[in-house]
Amino acid sequence: MIVLVTIKKKYIAFVLGILIVIGYLCVNTSIQHVFVQDETRQKIQDIFHKRNQGILDKDENTIQKLYDTKLRYGIWAYEHEIKKMKYLHKWASKQGVVFTKIDSNTVVGKINDKGEKTTINLIASTTYEYFYENDPNIKNNFRIGTYHSLDVQKRGNEWVIIREWYTDPFADSMELDDMKTEEFKKYITDQKERDFSNMIERRKKALKYADEYCGAAAKENYIYNKKYINYNHLGGDCANFASQILYEGGEFRKNYTWNYTKEGSKSWINAHAFKNYMIYSGRASTVAYGTYDQVYKGAYKLLPGDFVAYEKKGKITHISVVTGADSKGYALVNSHNTDRYRVPWDLGWSDKKIKFHLVHVHF
Repeated sequence: MIVLVTIKKKYIAFVLGILIVIGYLCVNTSIQHVFVQDETRQKIQDIFHKRNQGILDKDENTIQKLYDTKLRYGIWAYEHEIKKMKYLHKWASKQGVVFTKIDSNTVVGKINDKGEKTTINLIASTTYEYFYENDPNIKNNFRIGTYHSLDVQKRGNEWVIIREWYTDPFADSMELDDMKTEEFKKYITDQKERDFSNMIERRKKALKYADEYCGAAAKENYIYNKKYINYNHLGGDCANFASQILYEGGEFRKNYTWNYTKEGSKSWINAHAFKNYMIYSGRASTVAYGTYDQVYKGAYKLLPGDFVAYEKKGKITHISVVTGADSKGYALVNSHNTDRYRVPWDLGWSDKKIKFHLVHVHF
């Protein structure tokens, strides 16, 4: 009996020892995994910080160092950032503004380490700060949310981008060279701040909804309303979001044509059909229509809850909802697809190929 007890004690001690070792290894491996994840997140944040600073400073060399420009996808990604940088500063010149800060908050999702490269999916919520040249003491800002998939490689202590894909908010319009920017600048910078404090309650509620569910451009949470399908991967979610703003916030009633049950009707989710429905139903009316130089003065009549429809080659391809105005009364918009929060209404769209429908909604 004594021998059996002794054997059992030794066996128990042996098993406990094994369990302790396994537990240690598991915890240690978990700690290493967390460390790797944290290191990846910090490296990505550093890349975005350097790239934003390079764009702000118009420093092509700083941006180039972040990419492997010997690879096809690397050079394409780099060249696109340079094109975007030039467009952003041309737009600032047209607007009469100076950008003072570009800052991204990155939220890393899936990380797939493939040995020779690491594939990372992430959200970037980027804040742009600016002031008008003739009013430098008043700061303005807006946010743009983007969804990225990129491949990176370690090169010594640094990481470089060898491929990057994301929905670029400026991709639809990067040709400002032939526009009369001095004429625009003078008119815009001569304007005054607008007061929306006397808005009706329905417009205020529409504005609140637009800010809460503007996705990756929001201040936090970065969510869409889960009651609705996200149509971004099915052609775009901009009209769906505009419809939600009018229904959930603005208290517009659904009907047979404009409706959402398990999915949205055509006029609820399609940008072209949404614009046509709102106009022809009498729920909205056109303030101005045409190219930027034909409509930009009319944009000062837009109120929160109104919307802008963007036309390319005769078809409406995007809808943004007006959510405010900056220190010069310039209309700001929220939207989905590339998520926007209080972004100047023409930013990313201001060239002669684009026509605008500025639409006043009858609340």
